[in-house]
Amino acid sequence: MRIIGAVDIGGTKIAVGGIREDGVIVHRCECPTDPGRGFQDALQRITEMLRSVAVTCSRLDGIGIACPGPLDPLTGILGEIGTLPGWQQGNLCKELQTQFPVTVAAENDADAAALAEATWGAAKGSKSFVYITISTGIGGGIVIAGQLYRGVDNSHPELGHQVIDPSGPLCYCAAHGCWESLASGSAMSSWMHQQAPDLPLRSAAEICDLASHGDELALRAVKRTGFYLGLGLANLITLFTPETVALGGGVMKSSSLFLGDVFKTVRQICTQVPSEKTKIALAS
Repeated sequence: MRIIGAVDIGGTKIAVGGIREDGVIVHRCECPTDPGRGFQDALQRITEMLRSVAVTCSRLDGIGIACPGPLDPLTGILGEIGTLPGWQQGNLCKELQTQFPVTVAAENDADAAALAEATWGAAKGSKSFVYITISTGIGGGIVIAGQLYRGVDNSHPELGHQVIDPSGPLCYCAAHGCWESLASGSAMSSWMHQQAPDLPLRSAAEICDLASHGDELALRAVKRTGFYLGLGLANLITLFTPETVALGGGVMKSSSLFLGDVFKTVRQICTQVPSEKTKIALAS
């Protein structure tokens, strides 16, 4: 069975693994991203981890890279990525191909996760599928008839930047009240701090923990986030009427706090499509 060297680049850490073609992870390692050290420094660390994987797994038959966008999936060239400043114009595929005699492919991280869920996970067997990751930000990928949807010039649709409330907070994308600015982990943290500026700034995980123990303000923050998550999903379900929607990302580790409000909002708003036939599941 073939072994693929998988590279997952995030704003906080870089994870590298050896993956069987049935999706089983046979070896993994990771290091802090530390993007300020620059693209070439990160490339050197990725190369060292891939060599470690190759030794453990005896070989690599290919390399696949998941990375935040903007990213050209055909060339592997990075654009200006907010979480990876200074990495623009770096070419992941070209650089790694000089070190390993195998095919190297790169993909937007949310699109890569969507393909994984469609192949092995929550959307296996679904003809139409939307994957959403809710973490520091919100991103997603769309699979139609088994194929990843790409926009003009192979661009990646930024589902997290659909405008939900134009009177809402300003996002770095230049829009007011986009989905990410209202329903992401960082949005929940900002809203709670605005309500209680004398208290320490809480992370989304800390807020969810407080809510699970009955903290009133944290419960309000969670309920607000659940409503806005449902509102954004209702838009996507109305637009695409997918068979399956899968929710992933760090915020969904506390999914039991949100899903009730998500389902309620979707059912109330999606009146023109058979939303009850869309399966909303957690990413695997």
